[in-house]
Amino acid sequence: MASASTQPAALSAEQAKVVLAEVIQAFSAPENAVRMDEARDNACNDMGKMLQFVLPVATQIQQEVIKAYGFSCDGEGVLKFARLVKSYEAQDPEIASLSGKLKALFLPPMTLPPHGPASGGSVAAS
Repeated sequence: MASASTQPAALSAEQAKVVLAEVIQAFSAPENAVRMDEARDNACNDMGKMLQFVLPVATQIQQEVIKAYGFSCDGEGVLKFARLVKSYEAQDPEIASLSGKLKALFLPPMTLPPHGPASGGSVAAS
């Protein structure tokens, strides 16, 4: 690890799985489920409002779990945890699956319209 001094928590892939599972489980705790439902209701499926209401609540829930594993209890700790998980996703399908489940808890399912030169602008304009 080249950046061991800047990364307070160096988790193995197995430890990362445990922490991810704990974070996912924390979202289903009754008090956290209520907090997330309220935030989603406030956001009304508007992406800008999701960032404003849902993301901070999701971040707080993650912080409560990952601080026990040496990550700082702030946004930076969550970012470091996310980077660590991302670094294991390609090597470990279970981590990739858990990461996907975690993201699905606070990001709405979105289908993006095709864009770019390959789509050919096939949207009908009336």
